[in-house]
Amino acid sequence: MALPSYATRGERIWHYLFLSLCALIFLFLIGPLLVIIPLSFNAEPYFTFSKAMLQLDPAGYSLRWYEEFFTSPEWLNSIKNSFIVGIASTLLATVLGTIAALGLSSRHMPARGAIMALLISPMIVPLIISAAAMFFFFSKINLAQTYIGVVLAHTALGIPFVVITVTATLSSFDTTLIRAAHSLGANPTRTFFKVILPLVTPGVVSGALFAFITSFDEVVVVLFIAGPEQRTMPIQMWSGIREQISPTILAVATLLVVLSILLLTTLELLRRRNERLRGVTPG
Repeated sequence: MALPSYATRGERIWHYLFLSLCALIFLFLIGPLLVIIPLSFNAEPYFTFSKAMLQLDPAGYSLRWYEEFFTSPEWLNSIKNSFIVGIASTLLATVLGTIAALGLSSRHMPARGAIMALLISPMIVPLIISAAAMFFFFSKINLAQTYIGVVLAHTALGIPFVVITVTATLSSFDTTLIRAAHSLGANPTRTFFKVILPLVTPGVVSGALFAFITSFDEVVVVLFIAGPEQRTMPIQMWSGIREQISPTILAVATLLVVLSILLLTTLELLRRRNERLRGVTPG
């Protein structure tokens, strides 16, 4: 935002100092990405910039690590597992989280604070504790080292994001629309699908995207719950760093950054759409 013409000299100095500080913090946060992305095109099997790369010699750049990723059975199997587990857990978390948020939004719901605290507890409790608890529980019911166990574990981690986003969307929901639908003869099911769901869809989709990102990026819980057949891409990257250092990991990291940018862009578009639906000018 531009400074007003009547700003004092001190205000102008503080304004530019503040912008400089924000720029430095932003550079600090994205600094690793600025290093990883060009290194993923390194023609040499090293994690450092070669002399040819620094001289911008085309011979120093290559797509060999991306080719290795897309031709490696281990990497392809891990990304397949990540999408299978991520999509399945996202669907479950979205349905259960939306139902929970609808219940919590009702003023007749008893002990709403305690139930909300219970639902968002996976975001608060350290992952190592949640992973150990899930491991012992799933081991007793024979779900450890199975796809169902991994999906259920990721669902538990994704539900809080759906509950929070849908609850935030419902906080500005006009309940008179529900009474109007009932007065026109709509039953509760028709009211939900024709009135409530279209208006809370941005919150539902935002929560689903957060749940998918959480599942796609999860390492700790998968280390406890998953077996060799359920190895996901983050686990494959973790094992690759421990067992063999290969720049293929940099190529995978670059692809994950691109995926994250696409998902965050989608979230921003949904946020703007939600503000337009509520009559607020997107900022």
